[in-house]
Amino acid sequence: MDMHHHATAAIISIGDELTLGQTLDTNSKWLSDQLVTMGIVPVEHVTVPDDLDAHVATLLRLANKVDVIVCSGGLGPTQDDLTRDALAKAMGDTLIEDPIALSQVEAWYTSRGRVMSANNRLQALRPTRGLVMQNLHGTAPGIAGRIGNCDVFCLPGPPKEMFPMFEQGVVPRLRLQAGRTMMTRVLHTFGVAESDLAMRLGDLMKRDANPLVGTTASGGVVSIRMRYEGSLTPIEAGQVLDSVERTCRDVAGQFIFGSEKETLASVVVGMLRAQKQTLGTVESCTGGLLGAYLTEIPGSSAAFIGGLVTYTNELKTQLAHLDAANFAEGGPGAVSRETASAMAMGGLRTLGCDHAIAITGIAGPDGGSAAKPVGLVYIARASRSDSEVDVRGFKMIGDRQNVREWSARTAMAMLWQKLSGLPSVRMLREA
Repeated sequence: MDMHHHATAAIISIGDELTLGQTLDTNSKWLSDQLVTMGIVPVEHVTVPDDLDAHVATLLRLANKVDVIVCSGGLGPTQDDLTRDALAKAMGDTLIEDPIALSQVEAWYTSRGRVMSANNRLQALRPTRGLVMQNLHGTAPGIAGRIGNCDVFCLPGPPKEMFPMFEQGVVPRLRLQAGRTMMTRVLHTFGVAESDLAMRLGDLMKRDANPLVGTTASGGVVSIRMRYEGSLTPIEAGQVLDSVERTCRDVAGQFIFGSEKETLASVVVGMLRAQKQTLGTVESCTGGLLGAYLTEIPGSSAAFIGGLVTYTNELKTQLAHLDAANFAEGGPGAVSRETASAMAMGGLRTLGCDHAIAITGIAGPDGGSAAKPVGLVYIARASRSDSEVDVRGFKMIGDRQNVREWSARTAMAMLWQKLSGLPSVRMLREA
């Protein structure tokens, strides 16, 4: 039997809910990240419906292309959970009931004072030439099999089950190539267009370079991704990546807010905590979204003291102490630089924080005009250490959700600029 090294991989996500767009596939990204850190290159991601023939055809095609396939989903107890059948058919094998797997499923129900249904016996099936991987966090055992020279690992779909099974059942079975190194780095930017960033990076992005440098954009964040793959030792590869990273920072430093798994929210919260400062928010069109982003970060309570959602003009007046004349005929109106600035100053006063961020705008799809179109947003940052409020106008694009998300992230980027001590450079979509 050929037991060559695992150098390339494919990831299959199974389920009608994924192909129909009813559920977002996050498993593939996580699996890719894990494989890359071990020097295995994912060359294809595939989503297949709960269809036996489609699943079998995909397994057979990929088994001739890569060294290892990792599947997630389709191991439940119902008739549309077909991963076991698909693997057996692709292997030219049949299914048998595995007594150890059956006892594990039964034990899971017994430990919770429940009776296992007859349908759950399906979860104890495996190809005769396959192996069961124990599931300590659910009822679906995993399966390891082999199609030709390709190793196949089938994992349950729920992340709380899949993550530990991959680490405990798959990683020990992977055969990594000696003398081959793969290392990656990621830098995250905000406020710069991907095309502009690519021009700044220039020749670094040549496709025949090693390390290979590329960019990806998501939700306003443009990430610079660096990957070395070759025969250098890990120390040597790290030194090469250090040099490339320094160059990337030199050309895009004023927009780089973090690296690897950091987010705008985690960086801002971390900087506030390190500087022993506090933040409050006053939100209108974002309706508390900025506060939600911040409170996703563990330990945010040490820096984020809370926020005011002043969606109506009356609450802007009552809670943020705005002058009612702002909203009278002839006044600047709810969506204006003057109102955003007053909201931020009112936040400092009401919340007693070191920094206050205010957001007011027109998220749409209605409410716009020729003078103030949908997507017009004003964001203000007021700080006790500053005599002036930093107020900026933006022309956000996209639907209502895009406008709200971009506004919340842009507000965090404005505060990041202040906390980092960097110049307040003009950002993407700033009017």
